[in-house]
Amino acid sequence: MAKPHSMENPLFFPLALLIIFTIGITTNANPSLTLDYYLTSCPNALDIVRKEMECIVQSEPRMAASILRLHFHDCFVQGCDASILLDETITLQGEKKAPQSKNSLRGFDVIDRIKNKLESECPGIVSCADLLTIAARDAVILVGGPYWHVPLGRKDSTTASYIKAKTNLPTSDQNLIPLMAKFMFHGFSVTDMVALIGAHTIGLARCKNFRERIYGDFEGTIDQSNPISQSYLKKLKSGCSAVPTAIDENNTTAMDYVTPYIFDNSFYQILLRGEGLLNSDQEMYSSLFGIETKKIVRKFAEDGLAFFNQFSDSMVKMGNIINPDTIETGEVRKNCRFVNT
Repeated sequence: MAKPHSMENPLFFPLALLIIFTIGITTNANPSLTLDYYLTSCPNALDIVRKEMECIVQSEPRMAASILRLHFHDCFVQGCDASILLDETITLQGEKKAPQSKNSLRGFDVIDRIKNKLESECPGIVSCADLLTIAARDAVILVGGPYWHVPLGRKDSTTASYIKAKTNLPTSDQNLIPLMAKFMFHGFSVTDMVALIGAHTIGLARCKNFRERIYGDFEGTIDQSNPISQSYLKKLKSGCSAVPTAIDENNTTAMDYVTPYIFDNSFYQILLRGEGLLNSDQEMYSSLFGIETKKIVRKFAEDGLAFFNQFSDSMVKMGNIINPDTIETGEVRKNCRFVNT
């Protein structure tokens, strides 16, 4: 039987946090965003993004996860304002080199490609923030995931925040309580959190982000009598040594080894077996404090449609996180990497 997986002391559990996550926090739809925002100004905008994403994901299925991750990293820092896309300059410290983003984000060239198409069709109309939000939705659909309507009308930020990127984004080694706190900060319920982390059903993780897990308590969360789990752990260790080396530090493996390029609910089934690759993922099922999260993981593992429905709702909620500064100072960037001059 799997051992409880947690380092938190129950005596110090913040009761208020438990109550908030048990009842959930609601985030109302942002009134500044509308579904028909580009209906007259750039009526082909969504079709352009979709067609480009179809070509991109068909040639490289992994890119679906990369674009989805870009969107997540963008919204969790200053709101969905395309600040993650900004390159560093003499006067601007970007977010790309923050610990949670450095060497883990891809797809910037994809965004450039789509932006060039949009600028050719309707110059100065479609923001990079909206582009990324639409592309993330299409990426999920193209690998078998659910559809959701994307409210539009975001503006691009003229600033970025390395500090917020360093502190606001969840990390792979976090335990459940700090993980919940980072989602709560953005107004997400515990159900939203479990659903959004389900994005790990696609995508890869680097050795450095799961080394401590596989050489630590991985054996404590799996059923050690299960030869499949033992074989999986052995395979993970073969590509990720206990001591960091230049050879394997950046080796990657799928967070969902069953269907790594298909958006489905097998990620949660992996957690039920205690085989979650990242500590933060497995915490949702194995933590002593995971009373609610464990129930939701089980629900999503058993009911793929329930996961799809909740993921769609939670993605809309995440997309509604707006940087208030962009209401006054936001712009539509001509090039997603730089502010307009």
